Amino acid sequence: MFHGSTSILIIVAVVAARFGLGRGIKAVRRPRRRTAPDDPTASGPRRRGATGLVLHQARYDLRTLARNAQARTATIMLPLLLLVLFLGMWGSDRVAGAAASTYYVPGLVALSVIASSFTNLVVSIVTQRESGVLKRRRSTPVPAWVLIGGRALTAMAVSLSVSTGLVAIGWIGFGVSLPAEAIPAVVLAAVAGSLCFCVLAYAVATLIGSAEAAQPTVQAVMLPLYLGSGIFIPNASLPSWLRQLASVFPVERLADALHRPYASAAPGLQVAWTDLAVMAVWAAAGLAVALRRFSWLPGAGRTA
Repeated sequence: MFHGSTSILIIVAVVAARFGLGRGIKAVRRPRRRTAPDDPTASGPRRRGATGLVLHQARYDLRTLARNAQARTATIMLPLLLLVLFLGMWGSDRVAGAAASTYYVPGLVALSVIASSFTNLVVSIVTQRESGVLKRRRSTPVPAWVLIGGRALTAMAVSLSVSTGLVAIGWIGFGVSLPAEAIPAVVLAAVAGSLCFCVLAYAVATLIGSAEAAQPTVQAVMLPLYLGSGIFIPNASLPSWLRQLASVFPVERLADALHRPYASAAPGLQVAWTDLAVMAVWAAAGLAVALRRFSWLPGAGRTA
């Protein structure tokens, strides 16, 4: 009874946030501080260090993301709704001798990390490239690494924030607890996964030639990986050949690295070092592709 009422309350809160978040951010505008050109406290680009430039760009990208209703739905609302629905309907079932709720929480945390750091990032990069936004940004004095670093930092911040919310909802609303000694392992897996998929996003964006093809292409690639990597369907229910094939890809490795701290009864960190190593290899391969093929110009995905 508690779980059913909790699910209804959480769904109402998520829907209210879905339609009110953007308007709230737009309505709050702080007045800009005007400073003289020779004011040593001025915060212009010349007076910011490397960290300040990246944080300033990340702040701008975060505000842009918050005003994008489609991005908010895919990266924030969808994982929360899926968590409430899955735990409300199947949370009391048994999976491999354990409660299904302890399986769905880390699986949907992996989904939120991928949605923020890969799916939404690929669509955003391709759309901005084809509309000329990336070209105009590159023509400014802001270094290229600041633009890339700020966008990647935004994706990581959103993915970690949503992941924290999912873990908290699972714990408070459905009793899915996480041992204190296992928290560093979950944080490490989420950060490593976010870094890996951010790099892969810049690599995959070079292979997509138009903004219209970005969303269908990403979904066509990710949906089979979700189904075969233990995100929605428990690995124990999948054939062995499919589990072995999925273990090659970073989606399954991220899901496994997040499942282990929840599923293991042994004390300690429970860090999945093998999974982290495989994600590092994928990140290195993605970085090599991105460095070779990435372009700020429209049409680069069709001509590269």
